[in-house]
Amino acid sequence: MESPHLPAEIISYILSFLHVTDRKEASLVCKSWYDACQDPQFQKNVTFKFPVSTSSLDFIRSLARSPRCGLVISHVDGSSLSRQVLMEVGLHLGPRLDSLALPGSSVTETSLLGLLPHLTGLRKLDLQGLDSLFMSGAFLSREEHRRQVQNALRNLEELDLSDLRYLSDLSFNRLTSCTPRLRSLSLAGCHISFEFDPYRGCPVGFGSSALVSLRNLLSFLQKQASTLHSLDLSRTSITPESLRSIATLPGLRLEELSLHGCKELTDYSIEILCKQQSGLRTLDLRACTELTSRTVLAVATELKELRSLSLSQDWKITDKGLAELMTLPSLRSLDLSECLHVSGADLVKGLSSPQPRAQLETLSLRNCTYIKDTVMLSLTQLLGCNLRELDLTSCVCLTDLSVRAITTYLPALVVLRLGWCKEISDWGLLGMVEPTKDCEPTDKKEYKGPSFTRTFGNMGFFQPPSLPFQEKPRLVTEEDLGAFREHQEGASLLALRGLQELDLSACFKLTDTSITQVLRFPDLQRLSLSMLPEISDDSLVSVAYHCRSLTSLALSHCPQISDQGMARALPLLHKLQHLFLACCDAVTNETLAIIALHCDRLRTLDVSMCKDITVHQVDLLQSQLPFLKKVQCRFANGADFTMV
Repeated sequence: MESPHLPAEIISYILSFLHVTDRKEASLVCKSWYDACQDPQFQKNVTFKFPVSTSSLDFIRSLARSPRCGLVISHVDGSSLSRQVLMEVGLHLGPRLDSLALPGSSVTETSLLGLLPHLTGLRKLDLQGLDSLFMSGAFLSREEHRRQVQNALRNLEELDLSDLRYLSDLSFNRLTSCTPRLRSLSLAGCHISFEFDPYRGCPVGFGSSALVSLRNLLSFLQKQASTLHSLDLSRTSITPESLRSIATLPGLRLEELSLHGCKELTDYSIEILCKQQSGLRTLDLRACTELTSRTVLAVATELKELRSLSLSQDWKITDKGLAELMTLPSLRSLDLSECLHVSGADLVKGLSSPQPRAQLETLSLRNCTYIKDTVMLSLTQLLGCNLRELDLTSCVCLTDLSVRAITTYLPALVVLRLGWCKEISDWGLLGMVEPTKDCEPTDKKEYKGPSFTRTFGNMGFFQPPSLPFQEKPRLVTEEDLGAFREHQEGASLLALRGLQELDLSACFKLTDTSITQVLRFPDLQRLSLSMLPEISDDSLVSVAYHCRSLTSLALSHCPQISDQGMARALPLLHKLQHLFLACCDAVTNETLAIIALHCDRLRTLDVSMCKDITVHQVDLLQSQLPFLKKVQCRFANGADFTMV
């Protein structure tokens, strides 16, 4: 008996309960399901990415029936095919195009000016790295071109001019005169002249033929102060005086500011910034290496509406000021990665305060090597159900106790990174306490003669003392696993039901025992098990069976992973897009044949230093998988290649 025909509205309603990747799969089942997936409710904020090719012409025409969308078109150049692609975009999408980016392109002024007048609804334009447009200095030099572009870009809100080496005052003025309502501007990595006259107390230079000047930038910011709320000056040579000039501009009220990699900035300049721009909600100060805890105190004192703060790689920052920072009630994201002197004690102190405190959703403590179990135990209890992303990569002092605290008190975690936490073992992932080892009292130990430090050469007369990392933990037995199955979840990793990303790289003590028991997450998309020498094909097959939503899987430097495991696992991973198998010596050309059969969505593959994989077989695989963009096969079978 045939199934009844359902209206498209009913099918769309049913499909709305699926994850976007599952909905893509469903759209390929039949035409009625495909049509249902074209419902406008599924087409909001959709961006299509594709390179210039003859097949892209038909694809662009097919988008004519779609609602508003964005395009990311790569490899656009001066060829006739590129001109035709841009022409089709203007003809079929025109006012319905929401955003446009042209990465990795060398588009000509003629081609772009032929397209822009058609994009009257454009809200975001990304010209990052398009030096070919600005090299001559003649971009938009003709009045009629400026008039056409201004009519099209009058509603543009976001403009990205990052990494333009040849952006000059003239080109900058011509382009920004066409965008009177900008809300966001990025000049990251641009060559900007921040020369400042210390005697007159004002910037110098104007109308440079080669660079954007500070004076010209200030003039632009003054004109658009009423609308501009986001500014990115990352990786520029901005000075403290220049930042002070920007911060004190009348009428300018920034909400987002990125100064990543601006190494000349000082605490004093940030203090002035915080006082003058107290409405900031997002502040990126990564790799501003001269900043100290004075900056943290200034942020905590002045920026009461701050939601996101990044202080990564600010090596001079200590715990001082972090307690005050935790009293900002709007703070949701904090990045302290590679702040080497942070121990976390003041984070605990601030979060323990009875007054309103930060409700963190994202916390990164990567490479904060002073973080200990005691701090993590307190932090997890204080952060509770709000935290969704936690990065503890290379916090080398953490042990199984921290893992049990995380799984007990942070049930809402979506992202967990524990790479290089070398003391974590199967016991921690299983949520069990390792039985205490029998230790002989120190005073009763038999005298065995003098011992030497590891720096003193052992000449054969005495044994050097044993090192902590040489002691192997007590292995989990079948009896222990029986106890685990009785209580199943408890404080084990299984408690993190919504996990979508997990990194356990280089946790050397992990074995099949825990991986096969607790890595069972139906929504897990990204998993790294690289550098786990004790896991075998059993772990791989178990992960594939229980984590079928995986799009990225890293197994590099896992010597026991073999072709047999790949043959059993890959048929279960239909959504896999990125696979990393570098230095897996038991993987051969047979695995590439399995990938060709079952991984038709694969985009990235790394088989570097796999001694039994040949370049010929890699070439064959690339010809069979249309989406495979990048293959790393350095020193595979003795060859050295990177194929893109």
